[in-house]
Amino acid sequence: MTRHFNRAEFTDRRERASYATPQDQDRQQRTYEAERPQVRTLTSQSLFLGDHEIGIEHHGAFYRLKITRQGKLILNK
Repeated sequence: MTRHFNRAEFTDRRERASYATPQDQDRQQRTYEAERPQVRTLTSQSLFLGDHEIGIEHHGAFYRLKITRQGKLILNK
């Protein structure tokens, strides 16, 4: 049987969920990090070696990875 919630019940549940203690939030973050698959991580400094653009060859195609003026990364084909 499907249970229907009225708006007051739904709002109350959302408000209670948003008041998680810092310890609960920390525990949730650690759980999330433990469940994430581990990937090899490189720093952008080790990739770019002082440059603002590098080339990447992948399956015969050439890509450019650039650092923008705002410090973000853009990958172009």
